[in-house]
Order: sequence, then C-alpha cells, then structure tokens
Amino acid sequence: ASFSLLCFRSPLVTPLIFGLLLQAPFTQPSPITQPNFVLFLADDLGIGDVGCYGNDTIRTPNIDSLAKEGVKLTQHIAAAPLCTPSRAAFLTGRYPLRSGMDAINDYRVIFWNAGSGGLPPNETTFAKILQHQGYTTGLIGKWHQGVNCESRNDHCHHPLKHGFDYFYGMPFTLISDCQPTETPEMDRAFRRKLWLSTQMIGLITLTAVLGRLTGLISVSWKTLTCLAGFSLLFFISWFSSYGFVRYWNCIMMRNHGITEQPMVTDRTTSLILRESISFIERNKHKPFLLFLSFLHSHTPLLTTEKFLGRSRHGLYGDNVEEMDWMVGQVLDAIDKEGLKDTTLVYFASDHGGWLERQEGGRQLGGWNGIYKGGKAMGGWEGGIRVPGIFRWPGVFPAGAVIDEPTSLMDIYPTVVHLAGGTVPQDRVMDGRDLLPLLRGAVAHSEHEFLFHYCGVHLHAVRWHQKDTGAVWKAHYVTPIFSPPGAGGCYDRGFCPCFGSGVTHHEPPLLFELSQDPSEAKPLSADTEPLFDTVIRRIGETIEEHRRTLTPVPEQLSVSNVVWKPWLQPCCGTFPFCWCDKEGD
Repeated sequence: ASFSLLCFRSPLVTPLIFGLLLQAPFTQPSPITQPNFVLFLADDLGIGDVGCYGNDTIRTPNIDSLAKEGVKLTQHIAAAPLCTPSRAAFLTGRYPLRSGMDAINDYRVIFWNAGSGGLPPNETTFAKILQHQGYTTGLIGKWHQGVNCESRNDHCHHPLKHGFDYFYGMPFTLISDCQPTETPEMDRAFRRKLWLSTQMIGLITLTAVLGRLTGLISVSWKTLTCLAGFSLLFFISWFSSYGFVRYWNCIMMRNHGITEQPMVTDRTTSLILRESISFIERNKHKPFLLFLSFLHSHTPLLTTEKFLGRSRHGLYGDNVEEMDWMVGQVLDAIDKEGLKDTTLVYFASDHGGWLERQEGGRQLGGWNGIYKGGKAMGGWEGGIRVPGIFRWPGVFPAGAVIDEPTSLMDIYPTVVHLAGGTVPQDRVMDGRDLLPLLRGAVAHSEHEFLFHYCGVHLHAVRWHQKDTGAVWKAHYVTPIFSPPGAGGCYDRGFCPCFGSGVTHHEPPLLFELSQDPSEAKPLSADTEPLFDTVIRRIGETIEEHRRTLTPVPEQLSVSNVVWKPWLQPCCGTFPFCWCDKEGD
C-alpha cells in the first residue's frame, strides 16, 4: 500500500508527501501514547552539587548519564524555596498560595504529622488524573503534605487521597531529630525559649517555696500549690510534643499503616530502594507512575556505611553520591524489564541547597554553584534554580541543553498530556506543557513571566522577553544577609520572608540574567536604557497576576501547624506509640 501511494503523482498528493519528508525529526507524534513515568525528586539538593551542572568533585555518574541521554534544563525553577510549598506546586501545577500551601507567618512548612494543615482534598494532583487514565501510581519516600484533618485516621491529606495507589515512606520529612545521635533540629530556637521559660518558672516556684519555709515570704500554701501546678502543666504542654519528636514525626508508613514508629534510620535507604524497584517489577505490564521522592540530601544525611568517606565533600558529598547510586539502581531495573524506551524519566530537586546548615564546623547543606542565595530565599536564584533533566530515548534528543525558563509546575501538564488526560479547566493552572520544547518543536518556553514568592510575599518576578532573548528579574524584597555579604542568614539559620530581616526595594533591584546569572550587578536607569520600561511592564503583570488570586484557607496557619494529640498517627494505643513491623 505504501508503494502504490508513493507512485501516485497527483498534484495534490505530491506536495503533501514532500512536506511530510521535510518535517523536523523531533516534531513527530510519539508512537507511545501512554509512557511510564519515573519522577526523581531530591530533597535540598543544590544545582551546584551535580556533575552535569558543573560540579567536578562530587561524583554523580548516573544523574549525568540522564543528561547525556536526554535533555538538560539550565533554567529550571522551583515555585517555592522550601519543601512543603514547592512540592504542593509540583503536585498541583499551581503556585502554592493558590491552594493555601504557602505561609503568612514564620511556619512555612508542615511541622507535625499531627497538624491539621495539608494539601487540600479539593486539589487535583497529576497522580489523580493518571489514575483515571488507567495508570498505577506509586509514591515512595517523602510526602510532607499533611496527613489528617479532624481525626487520627481520616487521612484527608494522605497520598492515597491524592491519586496514589501505593505509598511507602515518610508522611513527614527527614530531620536531625530522627537520628538519636544528632543535635535536635526542629524548631530549635523556639525549644530553647520554652526550656528557658520552664527553668525560670521552676526557679520562681522553688524560690517561693523556700521563702515560705524560712518565713521570708508571706504566701499561702494554696498559692504555692497553684504555682507548682502551673509549672508542671507548662512543662507538660510543650514537652509532650517537642520531647517526643522522634516518635511523633519520624515514622514510616505503607499505605495507611505505620510500619516503623520511630523509623530505624540504618535501613531506611535500602527499604526505599527495595520498594521502588519492587513497584516497577510489579507494574511492568501496564502504564505506571513512580514518584521517587528522596530523603537524600536532607539532614541528618542518612548514608549507609559503604558510602561513608567516599567523597571529597564530607558527609554531604557521601550522601549525594549514594543518592546517585540509588538513581542508577532504579534505572538498571527499568533496563532489566525492557522499559527504557517506553519510560519518561525526570530528575530535579525541590529547591536550592541549604547554605546555613552547619554543625560543629561541618557543612551539611548543599552548594548552589554560581547562583546567589539558597534554601528559604524566595527571590535569589540559588534558592529556586534547580537541576532539571528529562530522558525518553527516541522521543527527546540526546545531549540537548535548553536555557529557557521552565518550572517544576510544568511537570503536571506535561505528564497529564502524555497520559492522554486533560488538565483541570475549573481553576487557574500555572504550569505549561513542556513537550514541544523538549522535542525541539518550539524554540521558546511558554513562560513569559514567573513569580517568585517567599511564603505569600512576592519577592521577585522574572520576565523572559522572547523577541530579544533577555531574561529580566526584578527584586522587590531581599533578605538581609548576616553577617553582611555572607550570602546567607547564618545568625538565624534561615532567611525570613518579611519583617526586620528583609529589605524592600523601591525601585526594585533589576538584573538581566542572561548576562548576569549570579545577580551581582544590579541595573539602574543610568546604566540600562530600558530600566523604566521593564519595571513598568513587570509592574503591570503583577497587577494582572494578583487579579487571578482568590482567598483560600491557610493550610500553614498557626492553628493548622501546631501539634494536636488527637491527630497523631499512632502504631498502638496513644500515647504508647511504638512498632517495628519491618523488623518483625
């Protein structure tokens, strides 16, 4: 049939055939309508920590191979500089403040498994759409999007309520409190204040009792009893939560059931890898989505013995190299099952590396390369520019590099489109389908503007001026580094989003990122002829953007993030929560 068609020379058919032959190789529709998806998301990994992004001392051969065999994005942007809001945006394809998953206060992430805030049930994740398209969906690793709303077992924020058929991992996030040998990390400054207050109240009570016994103070025993009772209640009120962080937050779950409380950190890495490979093997005969949400490279940097001391960057480098090995093991499993050509693989980090994370002279956080700032900084590139790599043999060109603004939110429409689904039409979607860009069918990203938030506070805006290739970035708020010029907020441990720790700029600081990616030389009306035009255009876009925002419940309000004993996931009878089903 094909021979007779080619031999048919009518005036209509000949130009049609000629036009088809001239089509670019990567603009053809893919014969694979429903590929498998393996999405790797690292935790706190800096863009400067990966070999293919310029690091020549930490060895990441498996991640580097993804870039050699696929497409590397050099301007891949997280929607937020912290875990909870960035992951909410990744899962929903929307800026986190649209779902209430960004904060107006200093509590910028989910703080407890027993909090009531989390990814709202009315948000539609890409996993939920893929479920409806016949995919088997699995999440292995970190969740950090909440668990319960009103009771211990309602699981309203749980992964299984958000489109995942299978979940194994931490409903919370890895913190140093999970490792008994490490210095507690969670809310460290606040805990110090609580402990100091307890000591002061106790000292006052003891002084009053001694004064009463020696006759120096005239106070009734009833008053002293009330004071002692208050001291005890104050201590219990905070120690019942902060004194048992390891039991309340450091737990592992399989679906709705708790498997370890507290988690046994020595075997966490091997269990996560085993579960990931097992998921692929179980579902190799049907379309699947595996979201491998690493606990690496978040403190306390859980690293197995065979990787300790292997890197030139201490424990942090060891941890990154182990994560790269895990990536390689999963890729090997894909190859072994003959799924390489039918599987889209994606690798990224949820935000930039944590510059201020140090302990005893050791650097425990990541490196963000040439980019200023880091984790928790909503405007500076180091907090939001992350690795972004796609591989799909035969569909995406090998060794391609794309220097166009893209977002972690773009995964949503890209994955949904390839699965044959439709993105929700009843809400504002901020992600854009990357397929035409990744295949080389278009030269430019669909993003003209990207908005960089710190909590609910707009810190900066990026404008990709496509006709000139310029990438303008205006900073309206920046954190005050301490010590000055240090590049981070080392006195606080995190840079704040508002208050006395930030500077407001009027006019805003303006940079042209294609010429100054390190944001070292702010432009002015004296040095840049287009300064006023650019600032005016960005200002108009901010007003348009704000008109698309609607009020939603604040998931990270103080009332939602505090520890609520009746919401605490418990393997046993509360408060006696302990189990080790993996050991059993």
